[in-house]
Amino acid sequence: MIQLFREVSEQCSKITTEKYSTSFSSAIRLLDKELRQPIFNIYGFVRFADEIVDTFHEHDKDMLLAEFKQATYDAINRKISLNPILHSFQLTVNQYNIDHALIDAFLYSMEMDLSKRQYDRAGYEEYIYGSAEVVGLMCLYVFCEGNQEMYDSLKPAAKSLGSAFQKVNFLRDVKADYQQLNRMYFPGCDFKNFSYQDKLAIEADIQKDFDDAFDGIIRLPMKARFGVYVAYKYYLSLFKKIKQIQPERILEERIRIPDYGKMFILAKAGIRSQFNLL
Repeated sequence: MIQLFREVSEQCSKITTEKYSTSFSSAIRLLDKELRQPIFNIYGFVRFADEIVDTFHEHDKDMLLAEFKQATYDAINRKISLNPILHSFQLTVNQYNIDHALIDAFLYSMEMDLSKRQYDRAGYEEYIYGSAEVVGLMCLYVFCEGNQEMYDSLKPAAKSLGSAFQKVNFLRDVKADYQQLNRMYFPGCDFKNFSYQDKLAIEADIQKDFDDAFDGIIRLPMKARFGVYVAYKYYLSLFKKIKQIQPERILEERIRIPDYGKMFILAKAGIRSQFNLL
């Protein structure tokens, strides 16, 4: 019956991913079958932690996050949890020997969200590392399947991809982050007077992350390459759309890629893959 409990737990992580992010879940389904569930397990864990700090405003977030953090470490050490999200996460952590320092950094970045409202350059880089780059590195452990040499080689690109995704999210979600959560992630920016030059500087930084990430994507194992490439193209397309709008619109609406646009990206990526152009 323990296998049934595992299946139920992992199904919870899969459902969590599908409900919270159609883009990521569709990209995960393009990975090799063996890799899909471990990535769902990682995303489910990340999503629940993020939900604590972003959504549960009528509850004691500090207490909830502290309990979640302790439960995470207990699950990993005991190799079981009655929390299905944490049980499925520990399965992946223990199967792929994911470095616990990455988990520490991620949970610390969630703690930062509970208290920090504005970031200097050092704090911004620390937050980006903990909230996004380490998630890319957790996934890379799965993609490399124990090949440490490959992991070390691809590590910088994986960090860049996670960083690019997070910074695009920051631009896309400025309205919610600034107006609802009173957060300002980009150092030195005042979104009450957000200028065209501010936007250009942020976009140049993000573009460099995308450029650095692509070099690693094309060197990923075949089992992972297509799914990661499609996620990369989803976010790159969103980034290009954001670049085309005026700074004042950033605070007025949440930019997104419509479903037909995602279908076009997928079809185009499939053609490139078919002709070995990745």
